[in-house]
Amino acid sequence: MQLSMEELDGGITKVILDGRLDIAGAQEIDLKLNVIAGTKKAVLVDMQKVTFLGSMGLRTLVAPAQAIKGRGGKVVLFGPNEMVENVLRSSKMHTLIPIHHELQSALAALR
Repeated sequence: MQLSMEELDGGITKVILDGRLDIAGAQEIDLKLNVIAGTKKAVLVDMQKVTFLGSMGLRTLVAPAQAIKGRGGKVVLFGPNEMVENVLRSSKMHTLIPIHHELQSALAALR
């Protein structure tokens, strides 16, 4: 799992995930996401290149999202494929972190 970041206008941090968010992938990005959660208040998690999402991957997304929300910030998930979105919805993750498929709506939700 690869993680890269990009700072967007309006104080939004775009976190781009690429690969499998399984046990190994979750371990690779867990610390990075927690650092982001401790310093950023508006985070767009670009999931367009995530090919698999397992239970450890869900946990890796939930903890930072809760930390950001606890500090008054917002997190949105952007562009998951159908399989990944099915996992997100069946686990009720979308009730904690909104899912968007249009970049403009995702950005608007963070402002």
